Amino acid sequence: MAYYKPDRIAEITVETGVKKARNSTLNVMILGFLAGAFIALGFLLDIRVIAGASPAWGGIAGFIGAAVFPVGLILVLLAGGELLTGNMMAVSLARFKQRISTKELIRNLALVTVSNLAGALFVAYFFGHVTGLTGSGVYLEKLVDMAGHKLDDSFLQAFLSGIGCNWLVALAVWLSYGSDQMSGKILGIWFPTMAFVAIGFQHVVANMFLIPAAIFEGYYSWGQYFMNFVPVWLGNFVGGSLFVAAAYGSVYLKNSNRAEEVSVIHHDAAAVTTTPAAGSPPEVHSAQQVS
Repeated sequence: MAYYKPDRIAEITVETGVKKARNSTLNVMILGFLAGAFIALGFLLDIRVIAGASPAWGGIAGFIGAAVFPVGLILVLLAGGELLTGNMMAVSLARFKQRISTKELIRNLALVTVSNLAGALFVAYFFGHVTGLTGSGVYLEKLVDMAGHKLDDSFLQAFLSGIGCNWLVALAVWLSYGSDQMSGKILGIWFPTMAFVAIGFQHVVANMFLIPAAIFEGYYSWGQYFMNFVPVWLGNFVGGSLFVAAAYGSVYLKNSNRAEEVSVIHHDAAAVTTTPAAGSPPEVHSAQQVS
């Protein structure tokens, strides 16, 4: 199983961030919808698995739920998707290395936020509410209890919880870029994602499913959800862009700009016109000819 070293992962992440930032609007919206739905399905699975667990299980039930939740991120990264929390790391790193513009960063995060919300709301309404998977019995009780705990956090608590969450989620994405095999990617994704769920950190896209699902069942309000959305979004952005992208970028890519400049100098030098011999016509060597 091949594993890339951190400096190579950083380079892969930058290239991935550039591609994400310059993807077409339609592609971003489709992939964003899918990613939001995948994360919502992972959370729905979590609820369905642990809702009926005996209180005697204590923290074991939460651990089991955390262990099944990563299926959502696995689907995003292996099947394909544009997930806000992952893009907060990858696209931000591309911006830090000046490979894309601030406008491209903002455009991508805005489009992915909207499309992730659409996908999560689709699962919450049609699979949770209409189908009834979160609408009654122990499943409704667990849904309302989990949503209530998220909403109980103050602005500062939700913000800090968001940092912790995306520190781990962005590391899961980072580790997935570190393997070229599906099994390695799954292992890299699984444990950091399981950790953030077991700890109880707040994930903005997961909350796009959880809290609206409770609202569809008649609990809480959209105003309460918005007051949770803002600090969690900001915390996730800080966790992914600063604690992962900026931290690793400053260590593993600090000489990359200089290396690119040297490469350009060598390329230009190889393409210069050679000095012709007396009486002979000038000959221009392209970079391809020289190499």
